[in-house]
Amino acid sequence: MTTQAGSEPRLNLPANPAWPRYIGASLAWHGAMAAGALAQPQSWPLWLGGAALNHGLLCAASMLPRSGLLGPNITRLPAAAVARHEICLTFDDGPDPATTPAVLALLAQAGARASFFCIGERVVKHPELARQIIAAGHSIENHTCHHRHDFAFRAAGGLRREISAAQQQIAQTVGRAPVFFRAPAGMRNPFLQPVLAGLDLRLASWTRRGFDTIEKRPARVLERLTTRLAAGDLLLLHDGHAAHDANSQPVLLTVLPALLTTLSEAGLQAVSLPMAFR
Repeated sequence: MTTQAGSEPRLNLPANPAWPRYIGASLAWHGAMAAGALAQPQSWPLWLGGAALNHGLLCAASMLPRSGLLGPNITRLPAAAVARHEICLTFDDGPDPATTPAVLALLAQAGARASFFCIGERVVKHPELARQIIAAGHSIENHTCHHRHDFAFRAAGGLRREISAAQQQIAQTVGRAPVFFRAPAGMRNPFLQPVLAGLDLRLASWTRRGFDTIEKRPARVLERLTTRLAAGDLLLLHDGHAAHDANSQPVLLTVLPALLTTLSEAGLQAVSLPMAFR
C-alpha cells in the first residue's frame, strides 16, 4: 500500500522492481554469449549474433510504448476500477494556458476527473494553472522536466535528472508529488525502470491514443479513442502541443465534448489514475 504525497487516498499500486525479469534474463544471456566466446573463440560469429539478437529485442521493446518487456507498464486500469465501470482520461504536455482551462471547464461540466502528465518546466511557468488542475480534483503526474526528444537515448543519470527535477517542481508547486510517470512519446530504454523504482514512480502508458498532436480531423481522433471502448481503458490525449483543425481550433477541444458524451452514454465514469488505484 502506498500513499500519494499530500493526498488522502491510499493506493493499491502494482509491484515496482528495480530489475524486471526480462532485464535479468538479458544480462544472463549476455553472460552466456561471453562465456561461449571464451570457450569456443572459433565460433565467435555465433556468440556475437546471439548478443546482437538480444540487443535487437531490447531496441524493439524501447520503441513499443505499451510493451512490458523493459519493466512494469500500466496499459489498463486494475480489476477493481473495471468493476466500478471506470476509465481514465490522460492529458500530456501541459499545462497550456491556451488549452488547459477549456479542458478543465469541459471536464467540470461532465463531472469527470482526469490525470494530467505535465512537463515540469511548464508547471513552473504556469503555477496557478497547475494548482487549478489539482483544485478541480484531477491529478498531476510526471512527464519529465523538459520533454526532451532524446530522452530514450539517455543513460541512467540523465533519465534520473529529468524525472527527479520534474518530481520536485510539481511537488513544490502543487503540494503533491506525482505517483505515475509517462515518458515523452512513450519511448524508453532499459535504464528507465531502475530510475523509476528508485523514485517510487510507476510507468503508465495507455490502452489507446488519438494521435491528436498530428491528426487534424477530430472525427478520426474520436474514432481511434472510442473503437472497442470499455471499462478499464486508459486514453491518451494532449492539452499541450495539440494539433489544430481546419478552423484553427485545437482538435482536443472538438473531440473532448463528444468523447465525454460517449462515456456517459456507455455508463463509464472518467477518473484520475490515483482514483482508479484507490
